[in-house]
Amino acid sequence: MAQDVKITIIDRDGVSHDVEAPTDMNMNIMELVRAYELAPEGTIGICGGMAMCASCQCYVLNDFVLPEKSDDEEAMLSEAFNVKSNSRLGCQLHITDDLDGLKLELAPE
Repeated sequence: MAQDVKITIIDRDGVSHDVEAPTDMNMNIMELVRAYELAPEGTIGICGGMAMCASCQCYVLNDFVLPEKSDDEEAMLSEAFNVKSNSRLGCQLHITDDLDGLKLELAPE
């Protein structure tokens, strides 16, 4: 039976939110941020999750082994602003049991 995982997301105002994320709905981090309205409408997931805009860029704050970045994600991050070594595109991080306890911070707009 699918369990929800707990993910901590720090919004662009620096406020930390502990959210529950379903692992059985094929959601990604960008959709989770939207579902919980942790970023103003129209400021995240502008491209619809196609790894084409970097509006869902986030920083992974704890030591997690995540799936490798796709070529599309690498290319988008190479052109984005405020990129750090721990940057990922939220739309490319699918919510699985492996993400339980993940801590993220949304990159500045």
